[in-house]
Amino acid sequence: MTSPLPASWPTAGTITRRTRVVEGARALPPLAELLADQTPVVFRGLAAHWALAEAGRQGAQAAIDYLKRFDVGRPVVGYTGAPEIRGRYFYREDWAGLNFQAQRVPLSPYLDLVASHLDTEAPPSFYIGSTDLDAYLPGLREHNDLGLPSPAEGEPPTVSIWLGNRTTAATHFDMSNNLACCLVGRRRFTLFPPDQIGNLYPGPLEPTPGGQVVSLVDPAAPDLDRFPLYAQAAAGGQVAELEPGDVLFYPALWWHNVEALEPFNAMINYWWNPSPGFMDTPMTTLLHGLLSLRDRPAAEKQAWRALFDYYVFGDRDRPADHLPAEVQGELAPLDEASSRRLRARILQKLNR
Repeated sequence: MTSPLPASWPTAGTITRRTRVVEGARALPPLAELLADQTPVVFRGLAAHWALAEAGRQGAQAAIDYLKRFDVGRPVVGYTGAPEIRGRYFYREDWAGLNFQAQRVPLSPYLDLVASHLDTEAPPSFYIGSTDLDAYLPGLREHNDLGLPSPAEGEPPTVSIWLGNRTTAATHFDMSNNLACCLVGRRRFTLFPPDQIGNLYPGPLEPTPGGQVVSLVDPAAPDLDRFPLYAQAAAGGQVAELEPGDVLFYPALWWHNVEALEPFNAMINYWWNPSPGFMDTPMTTLLHGLLSLRDRPAAEKQAWRALFDYYVFGDRDRPADHLPAEVQGELAPLDEASSRRLRARILQKLNR
């Protein structure tokens, strides 16, 4: 049985707060400055001069024709859904799978398929997500690029393109920081800070519609009888309304619901993380935590929480500060070589 909401909590699921907007920016602030603030921000019109945005101002067909100029014939993954899903890529109502099909398709004919439904009142849903820009549309970045500097730490940004008609990516999080450049069509991002996870009703860890766990709540029509705690998520959420040429920054692990609002939409995004590339994904740690910690007695879990706070979540240097360098082992700062040794040790323990 669901506990009643405290009287101080809102009862409506409407999100009223709007993401902060910077008008007239000529360039992004330093990435380190964006990360220091740890809050989403919209840079209005920062990419409005890009060639793809200019083509989009001439119409959807002009933008599609422009993109096709760079197609080198490599098949992409096209996600296609029936008109009945109304663009929301999600689970089937009976939970027997996902409500769309994914298949390898040639890019230009798939874009032509989108174009053939530009004037259809209730078209099928067409979506190409997270496609490597340089591999599939080489040369496009020459006139469509933020020109991000190489980070002092971590891997270079991953640059991807997202294409389709009116589609919705259900609320999820990514493990990297994101710069999302809306270039053709309008987009709406509904954003929630990481601490709202308990109020977003996450779905299964797998399968998932797009590779990451998604919230079961539709922010456009939240069912507060079924998901009453979402009211608090809505109180802490915010909405970024993007016009063509706008650039949105939001930090890693922020939950976001993404709606593409026009018959044709195009976005380029940059994912980056200042962590070194040799570090493993924390999702692996989470899965192992389910295996090794979740079902232990509550008192024992509290003791393990203290250990994790000391060794993992607290000051990185403290556990090794009082130890001679020659015996610090895994407590010393990791590098590529020591991370390989640690990974081998973990694998050896898991395979016992």
